[in-house]
Amino acid sequence: MTSMQEDAIRKGRLDGKKVIVLGGSSGIGYAVAECVLAEGANVVIASSHAGRVDAAVTALGANAEGHALDLTDEHAIEAFFTAIGSFDHLVFTAGDSLRLGEIASTDLSLARHAFDIRYWGALAAVKYASPHIVAGGSIVLTTGVAALRPRGGWAFGASVCGAMDALTRALAVELAPLRVNAVSPGLIATNLWQNMSEEDRQAMYEQAGKQLPVGRVGEARDVAAAYLFLMESAFATGQTVVVDGGAVLV
Repeated sequence: MTSMQEDAIRKGRLDGKKVIVLGGSSGIGYAVAECVLAEGANVVIASSHAGRVDAAVTALGANAEGHALDLTDEHAIEAFFTAIGSFDHLVFTAGDSLRLGEIASTDLSLARHAFDIRYWGALAAVKYASPHIVAGGSIVLTTGVAALRPRGGWAFGASVCGAMDALTRALAVELAPLRVNAVSPGLIATNLWQNMSEEDRQAMYEQAGKQLPVGRVGEARDVAAAYLFLMESAFATGQTVVVDGGAVLV
């Protein structure tokens, strides 16, 4: 093996790149941060939980830094990206606990809150991040399969996911040649379900997993590779990659 071949093997796919992961202190975002670090990137994570950010940065180790950031505060988001300066890829995975329930019994003020981080937070992040993304960089947003296969009580979740699907395509056109894509996870075992009791959560995972072609619900690491692919692929834009264990098929 030549030295050139050895260097190619050692070099990660994101070697020397700078990746911002909003929502990177836990769940899918944290798994994405681990993934890009393994591929040679420097990562900056941000979320609203300062203690969780500090713990995540400690666990991620070298080449990772973190910031507490309120993703419902437009001015804070603008200041964050001004301070960060130029970078290569933006990943947005932030979202609060999912709210489920039938429309008839739903407080609409709480339902509107579902859009605060997942849609408006993402839109604000794109607005203020995009001028700082270098040529060849990208944005990867997060939606969900509720837009494709909604269940009973999922009207608001499906609405948010559908809005993110449409936003991804529109931004890919408006911001071209900057690439904009999204990942659509299925049911993933993360802290988004922390508002449920442990017993109810595990029962949901078991029941849902039995119905999936893969036989289980997803883990954060199952989804992280899709974000890496969309960052790396220079020919992918306006796409939503579904990683759901086959949920939309059954």
